[in-house]
Amino acid sequence: MKVIGTLCLCIWLVVATTSLAQPPSNDSNPPPILDTAGQPLQRGVEYYILPDVTDISGGFTLLNRNGTLCPLYVGLDDDLTSPGLPVVFTPFLEDETVIREARDFRVEFSAATICIESTAWRVGETDAETGRRLIVTGGDSQNGAYFRINREGEAYIVAWCPTDVCPICRFQCGSAGLLNEDGKRLLALDGPTALPVRFRRA
Repeated sequence: MKVIGTLCLCIWLVVATTSLAQPPSNDSNPPPILDTAGQPLQRGVEYYILPDVTDISGGFTLLNRNGTLCPLYVGLDDDLTSPGLPVVFTPFLEDETVIREARDFRVEFSAATICIESTAWRVGETDAETGRRLIVTGGDSQNGAYFRINREGEAYIVAWCPTDVCPICRFQCGSAGLLNEDGKRLLALDGPTALPVRFRRA
């Protein structure tokens, strides 16, 4: 009985290790995310992320918070006519050339800053007053640095739930919306309303 139990344990370990090392199957690829010209978002190409609602303007950009220069946070540009700063997407799956719905990717602003750190997005601290998790740049929080785009009806929503990166992990997944703070519009998870977005090639 002990031999059978040991054999079962070994088989289970091999299966678990193999499944962890394998990326999600490409046999049933989800649809690509489309830009405003109807073309799939491409790895390494610059895009502007813009609100897809008529009463909100200004593209995604870098903002400071509470008077500190660094780190920089993701939010909407104060200039309502500005497209913000371009970003570049990098899929988690190395062989992917397009960004697909509900698939993990890294996103980074294509811009230089005074902060000596990356402009890649990651899940940052939780706001003490609202309990919402802010989207910040810089550093490397591994799973926290991978985002995805979900479709809700006709809208695209930026979300965080990196199950491609770690299929066996249990995450507190969330969709991104706006957090208004001292006149600044910061991007944050866990709000009552997600922000619909669109993507325009830079």
